[in-house]
Amino acid sequence: MEFPPPPAAQRLLTSRDANRADATARQWAILRTGIWSVCYFAFYLAQQIAEILAPLLLVIGLGWAALPTIVRAVTTSAANADPQARDVMSHVVAAIPSQLTVAGHVLTPTGLILDGFLLMGLAALGATLSAISARNM
Repeated sequence: MEFPPPPAAQRLLTSRDANRADATARQWAILRTGIWSVCYFAFYLAQQIAEILAPLLLVIGLGWAALPTIVRAVTTSAANADPQARDVMSHVVAAIPSQLTVAGHVLTPTGLILDGFLLMGLAALGATLSAISARNM
């Protein structure tokens, strides 16, 4: 016949189990906070980089796309004044590239504009994910 442990031993056993559970819960909380902190950092960094580059790419792409049109407009108005000026402006328009290849990447005005809009979307996504990860910490 087995006898139950004395009440003091039961309290000690329960206290040890509670301490172990608290220690395990604290370890998981620290680990979870560390993981969410790294995620928050990554999302916020991506958001900041996208917010800097998006308007830059958009403006460069729009300027590059509009430059030939602007130079042609100046050329047609200068054509009435001086034939030499018209020839010079025609050479300038022909010298504006329609695409550039930098380190194996082909850059076009339309591509830069599209990249600017995509980076704006990435910035919005980064802000959303940063807010979600901040709530989970």
